[in-house]
Amino acid sequence: MKADFVGLSDTGRVRPINQDSFYVDPHGRFFVVADGMGGHAAGQEASRIAKEAIQAYLEQYWDSPEPSSSLLENAFLAANQAILDDQVVHPENADMGTTAVALLFRPAAKTTDADDTSPLTTWYANLGDSRLYRLRGEELQQISEDDTWVAQAVQAGVLSPEEVRTHPWRHVLSQCLGREDMGEVEVASVDAQAGDRFLLCSDGLTEELTDATIMEYLASPADLKSIAQTLIDAAKEQGGHDNITVAIVRVEELGNGEP
Repeated sequence: MKADFVGLSDTGRVRPINQDSFYVDPHGRFFVVADGMGGHAAGQEASRIAKEAIQAYLEQYWDSPEPSSSLLENAFLAANQAILDDQVVHPENADMGTTAVALLFRPAAKTTDADDTSPLTTWYANLGDSRLYRLRGEELQQISEDDTWVAQAVQAGVLSPEEVRTHPWRHVLSQCLGREDMGEVEVASVDAQAGDRFLLCSDGLTEELTDATIMEYLASPADLKSIAQTLIDAAKEQGGHDNITVAIVRVEELGNGEP
C-alpha cells in the first residue's frame, strides 16, 4: 500500500494543557487519536496511557494470526486495563478516562479473519466521541458512531441532528476507556479505495466545525500537513474551546497489501 499521512495536535485557545494524544505509525500501518478527561493533567495521562498501550499491543501482535477485529478489540481492552492499573497506583486520578479511535491497514496474509478477502484489510475501533471520517470523492462519511447521550437520543428519535450541536448534554459520554464497567468496543471493517482520505479527530475539531466545512478543507489539493493545520486553525478561529487533534491518511495505492 502507498499512502501519505500526518498527525497534528493543538491545545486550542481555552484549555491550559493538551489532554489529547495521537500516534501515527511511521510505516502507515495504524493510527490512533485519544481525548482524555479527568482532573488537572489526569486526562493527559489517560490519553497517553491509552495511546501507548494500543500502540504496544498492535506492534507486539501485528504479525500474529489473530484476526484484525480481535487485534483491535484486545488493544483497546489492554488500554482500558492499563488505565485502571494506573488509577490504583495514583488514586488521585481515579476519575480519569479517555476516548480513543484507531484505524489500521493490515495485509490479509497476517490474519485468519474470514472477512479478510482482499490483499489489504482496513479496520477501525472506537470508544467515546473522537471520530473517524472517510472522504471519497465529494462525499464525507462519518464511519464511527459517537458513544454519547445525544447520539443515543438521535437514534431513539428524541433529538434531531440539528439539536445536537447546541444541546447541553452533548459532551456526556456513554462509553470511554478507564472504566471497570466499560462496555463493548465498536470494531468494524471499512471499505478503502485508492484516493480515499481518512480523518481521525478529537471532538475539539467537530465541536467547532460542521461536516460540510471539514469536507471542504479535507478535499483541498494542498499537502496533508497544510490541510491538518488549516483544520486546526479553522477550529481555533471558531473559538478553539477544546484541544484539537487530527490525523489524516490519504490512500494512494492499495497494491499487494503490504504497507
